[in-house]
Amino acid sequence: MTASAFESGTAQTFTASSAHNEPSSTGWDPAPHATTDDHLLPPPNPAQRLHTAIGPRDRRRLDLNAALTTAGVPPRLEDREAIDQLSALPDSINATIQRWIRHTTRA
Repeated sequence: MTASAFESGTAQTFTASSAHNEPSSTGWDPAPHATTDDHLLPPPNPAQRLHTAIGPRDRRRLDLNAALTTAGVPPRLEDREAIDQLSALPDSINATIQRWIRHTTRA
């Protein structure tokens, strides 16, 4: 049996030295800063975005997933077929479905 940090009886402390607080060449600073921000990840770099277009059906699928998750109903694996079928419907119908979802979360 191997001992974990808690079982070994030795206290381990993690500190950030000033050498680790320097920004890296990638522009991402892995050391946390003492700010009021509550972000776990750094904001995305627009220059590193992929320049690919998403089809309308895929956009509607992503929007439905996002609307459900925001409403507190994260889609399950078994919901995938229903979301795919709803994504095949026109934009106007998807907009109505998303409006219904937003309305139910306000009530």
